[in-house]
Amino acid sequence: MELQEMTLAVARIAVDAGKHVLSEQTTPRKLNRLKVPKESTQFDLDINYKLMDFLGQRLMQLEPFNGLWNDRPEECRPGERYWCPGNIDGAVNFIRNMPEWSITISLFEVNEYGSAQPILGVVHAPALDMTYMAARGQGAIRVRKTPIGDKREKIIPSTTSSLDGSVVSFGMSYVQEESKRALKVVSSIAGRPTDIKRVGPVSLDLCKVADGTYDAYFEPHLHTWDVPAVSAGAVVLWESQGKLRQWNGNDIHWRSNNDVVASNGIIINELRPYLIES
Repeated sequence: MELQEMTLAVARIAVDAGKHVLSEQTTPRKLNRLKVPKESTQFDLDINYKLMDFLGQRLMQLEPFNGLWNDRPEECRPGERYWCPGNIDGAVNFIRNMPEWSITISLFEVNEYGSAQPILGVVHAPALDMTYMAARGQGAIRVRKTPIGDKREKIIPSTTSSLDGSVVSFGMSYVQEESKRALKVVSSIAGRPTDIKRVGPVSLDLCKVADGTYDAYFEPHLHTWDVPAVSAGAVVLWESQGKLRQWNGNDIHWRSNNDVVASNGIIINELRPYLIES
């Protein structure tokens, strides 16, 4: 199966999963199923166990490749591929009955240097009736529900040329020391962007940079459990010709925590000094 055809099939899997998860959100008696995490651990939603089981089974039926990302060996060989489905991205939004949460799926491929990189990404927001999808070399598209049917459109980042007058989004952790770094950056750039948004989750923030809704997005301390969401959004961003780096300018490291900044590629030089100083 070609990568483009596979991306469409993965998007259908995400949409199917989204129908079940959305029904959980809209059933009031089930909205208390959120376990508050200890520091440096992720939120625990009961529905995630069903979601991961569903996605894992469907993806392995589609094409097993070398298995799932969480089950990969420490040393991977060039050419191997691993599916990377994620828990609900945006657990707080989900439990608070907000529509900004997503289901994410990516596919990693091990390159000739033994480094695994995402080559396919799907971000589906069931409550928004919106799906972003992209595959290596194929560009990125957004599918939206309209009164006359699905609207499929190719996406590109904004052409905003300065931090002044831009629209910037940020994410922050529920861990106090981690959130302080994000808020320090927000405070330091205040007055330059037209608006600074905080909605989340990371996968949708990355996609909103990809489609030009935001000119940039930053978040410190994205953890290893955020890899499914970040990797799916990253492919969409890359294929739209947006840029994604760590705050220090290095590439994203998929086996460790990252301070992430995404941009249209134009205003990053103005934004990065504020990140480095935080």
